[in-house]
Amino acid sequence: MKEPQHQQNQQLQDPQYIAMPQNMQPRLHRQDDGIDLKELWTALWAGKWLIIAITIIFAAASVAYAIYQPNIYKASTVLAPAGDSGSGGLSKLAGQFGGLASLAGISLGGGSADQTGIALEVLKSRVFTEQFIERHQLLVPLMAAKNWDQISNELQYKPDVYDVSTKEWVRKASFPKTSKPSSWEAFERFRELVTVSQIKETGMVIISIEYYSPIIAKQWLTYLVQDLNEQMRTKDQQEAKNSIDFLNEKLENNLLASDMQSIFYQLIEEQTKTMMLTEVSKEYVFKTIDPPNAPEDKEKPKRAIISIFGTILGGMFALLFVLVRHYAFKPEKEIE
Repeated sequence: MKEPQHQQNQQLQDPQYIAMPQNMQPRLHRQDDGIDLKELWTALWAGKWLIIAITIIFAAASVAYAIYQPNIYKASTVLAPAGDSGSGGLSKLAGQFGGLASLAGISLGGGSADQTGIALEVLKSRVFTEQFIERHQLLVPLMAAKNWDQISNELQYKPDVYDVSTKEWVRKASFPKTSKPSSWEAFERFRELVTVSQIKETGMVIISIEYYSPIIAKQWLTYLVQDLNEQMRTKDQQEAKNSIDFLNEKLENNLLASDMQSIFYQLIEEQTKTMMLTEVSKEYVFKTIDPPNAPEDKEKPKRAIISIFGTILGGMFALLFVLVRHYAFKPEKEIE
């Protein structure tokens, strides 16, 4: 609490207080401890050239940083679920005849699965991504590229990571990493480039890839959709074949009742339809609504925003620096 004015006057007239050295005398509280706007403005005006200089330095640095950043292009495609591509046959009839078939000691599995959801999880999985990178030889452009030359349509590589002339990895890495990036590193890097989203209202799936080259981004995205459809098609084809073999084996044993045999014949018929579908349809899980494109406009960096933000940050830092310097080195008499 502040001391009343009459108590301060009494303290100033105290002989013991007068006899104290000046540097040991207790400071008296002022009645107005608020911020002095005039003093604040005076301090800022005195340091105006320093504020301008610091702001200019930050602005120039942010512009240089924005210009140095390589262009990133975003290729996208819109896909629609192809329908009951692989979940028919065995899984459908399992819900109807599963209880009866279980009496014969036969497991027909559960109900129909969401093929779209399964396909999206496969797309995000590490195994699928690692196989995709190895199949299309994407390790070098994925881990060593730093920019894209628009005129020559060629990628530029980091010389301290990959030697183009000898085609060898030269990066310096500490254990457990090696000069050649591991499959896990490639998976992490590829996952940063790919974006997958699904519109709940329509079920449409949007897949995007961001990369230095719009042409390469489009190519990778095309490969990605094709490989995903092919993997899901092959998986369902093999499952249908295994189901047909299993059902035929049970029928050949002649150990089933007549009603169970009719069920098995229906299951074989459905699985045969699934086999035919996997052989005919290339777009097995996803149908392409809007094919991948090679964009002409870059997605990022937003150079104007980076420059403006850097300039504002520099101005705020300059104001804070001038005020801190003013009050930190203010004479003690002025503070008192």
